[in-house]
Amino acid sequence: MISISSSAIDPEALRARLIDPAAGAYCSFEGWVRNRNEGEDVVRLEYEVYEPLAISEGRKLLAEAGVRFPHLHAHCVHRAGLLEIGDCAVWVGVTSPHRDEAFQACRYIIDALKIRLPIWKKEYYVSGDSGWVNCERCSAHAHSVA
Repeated sequence: MISISSSAIDPEALRARLIDPAAGAYCSFEGWVRNRNEGEDVVRLEYEVYEPLAISEGRKLLAEAGVRFPHLHAHCVHRAGLLEIGDCAVWVGVTSPHRDEAFQACRYIIDALKIRLPIWKKEYYVSGDSGWVNCERCSAHAHSVA
């Protein structure tokens, strides 16, 4: 399951939805808004999302993860709108019978999400400037999640 949220992400509630007696492992990733990026002091972020395509592509991504990492249950939530320092911007949770599959699937999902979903990030800086951010590290990982 994938969703876009304009309200705070609740990792514990999401984790509870993944509990499965067949799962021996759980792995999650939380991406938080940090106060510094590329030498700039950041005061907040804004995410714009083209939700219909993000949901459609996200479902494909999770289905692909399920093929690569069998017996996988996964959920992903990405925020939209204005976020403050410390807010959870993205959450990925995975359960599987074994830890290796859970770790690999979680990494695959967050890396693919950053590359494939139509989600744009704008940073607002202490200086009063702002700018749209391109994730260069995401592009570097494109070969491993394609």
